[in-house]
Amino acid sequence: MRRYARTVAIVVVLVVLAGLILGFQRIQIGGFERGGDTVLGLSLGLDLQGGSYLVYEAEEIDPVTGEGRVPSPDEMAALKRAIERRVNASGLGLPIIQILGENRLLIQLPGISDIERAESIIGETARLVFMHREYGVIRDLTELEDDDILSIEADFIPAELLEAAQLPSSEPLPAFPEVMTATSTEATATSTATTTPEDLPPVLVVDFTSGGAGKFSAVVDRLKDDFNESMKRAETGEFLPPSRLDVSIEGETPLRFDISGIAIARVGSSTRFVLPFPQGAQGEQVTDLEVAREMVGDDSTVRFSEIQTQVDTSINLTGDDLARAYPSQQSQSGAPIVVLEFKERGAKIFGDLTSRIAGSPTDAIAIFLDDEELISPTVSSAITSGAAIIQGRDFTVERVRDVALLLEAGRLPIPINQVEKRTVDAILGADSLRKSAIAGMVGLGLVLLFMVLYYRVPGAAAAVALFIYAALILAIFKIIPITLDLSGVSAAILSVGMAVDANILIFERMKEELRAGRTLTSSVNIGFNRAWPAIRDSNVSTLITCAILFWFADQLGASLVQSFSAALAVGVVTSMFSAIVITRTLLRVVASTNLAGRARLFVPAGGAQLPQRDAAAAALRS
Repeated sequence: MRRYARTVAIVVVLVVLAGLILGFQRIQIGGFERGGDTVLGLSLGLDLQGGSYLVYEAEEIDPVTGEGRVPSPDEMAALKRAIERRVNASGLGLPIIQILGENRLLIQLPGISDIERAESIIGETARLVFMHREYGVIRDLTELEDDDILSIEADFIPAELLEAAQLPSSEPLPAFPEVMTATSTEATATSTATTTPEDLPPVLVVDFTSGGAGKFSAVVDRLKDDFNESMKRAETGEFLPPSRLDVSIEGETPLRFDISGIAIARVGSSTRFVLPFPQGAQGEQVTDLEVAREMVGDDSTVRFSEIQTQVDTSINLTGDDLARAYPSQQSQSGAPIVVLEFKERGAKIFGDLTSRIAGSPTDAIAIFLDDEELISPTVSSAITSGAAIIQGRDFTVERVRDVALLLEAGRLPIPINQVEKRTVDAILGADSLRKSAIAGMVGLGLVLLFMVLYYRVPGAAAAVALFIYAALILAIFKIIPITLDLSGVSAAILSVGMAVDANILIFERMKEELRAGRTLTSSVNIGFNRAWPAIRDSNVSTLITCAILFWFADQLGASLVQSFSAALAVGVVTSMFSAIVITRTLLRVVASTNLAGRARLFVPAGGAQLPQRDAAAAALRS
């Protein structure tokens, strides 16, 4: 017994390790992490637990000819590595990525039902852009020249507008009052049947040349579109005041005011436009036409400018200037943020801009990711350290991790287009897994029953070895890891039969030695030694076949065949260890007990008629 203590200890250690690996759903040691929410934490394929199935096609554009070309094998390998890095870092699980043919990529994400997020992580080419944002910028209407304006005067509302109920709205109140203005305009329109121009406050009438009228009409249309867009954003909670028209009148009393696009009305198809009259010095509405005409005066001139609510100007600072990006949290609030560290050029540009606009209430830095605004903070002090943070209104821990990942990973080496996507229902996967587990247990139970009933004590030892084998192979599948789909499970079950086959060869050789009158210990050793060449050759042949299958499957993208060959190879190697080491050790231990004197228990049923002299000799020698 002592002679086999070291081997027994090794087997016990392996069994304990396998038990620990399978006993803990998740294993995390430093950066090493295995396991998940599946059965025993095993990595299961799409057909066993459901998930996402995506196929992409890569096409490289020749910069000289502008025509598409097939990517090289090195480019496809780089693309595969880039996507693997993205998916692994995103926490979407362990992907199965294979190159199909010359330019296609198969991506399987077992257990991942959020296919939209998977698509964004795989296919997005994150483009980070920093812009200098200015608020309330006054832009001269260069498209409108002084000669385009003929005159401006105070007058009553033209009758054409009153009849058409196209009244210019009164000057709006400060807090986005156009909403109220539009309502008051509609209310006024309902009373046009009894209202005359003299009953309403005076307005400003600007007359243009025919060409100038067309130019000014385009400006008004743009301002109205901007107003409507602001209204839509306000309904979603993203309020941004619209651009406005700045009016400067040089006359008896210089007047300057601003109005929105909806406060301007064109008189039919004429060259005249009507604007609401500005408020008086005390903020009161001017109701007397003579007073209004005195304020404007004769031969007055007018100049129009556009007050743009916000203007974003490129500062030539993009994600290419980043050294690294990583997720973090604000120290005070704990809100998720993305930390950016710039390269030397980026740090200089960022530092110059923040130094220039620090403390300004009308300047900010707008940060866009793929044309989507993340944040537009003002700058309280210059940031010259080369580091900054991004925080977004919709930022979550998951979103921050994804943004940092896309920024860090950068652009994919080759443009890709999605050609296929589908999801496998987890219910179907669970049903397949249940049936596979039942098939495996039934198969293993029948094999064990046969071994025990026919080979008796050696069969019982083989049964114990098979249980240990099952634990070892599952632990190996989890640690490597090998993704098990239905084909992989079938390969694992097949390897059980191969493990039994090796035991049968050994037991038949033992039977011959026992009939020749050898002791049990000697029969065990000789039986194993003489059966080893046949076991070795058959298993090596199987391993060679597995290698060929794996190579062809990898080239053709046949994931089912690849899973089968990998699982079978692991099963064959483990079965060899189980038969040669574990079963042999168990029989040696049994041979050192009192059971060694009962030789009939060590030969197959029906073939156990040992000569009495041989049995007595065997008992004596043992």
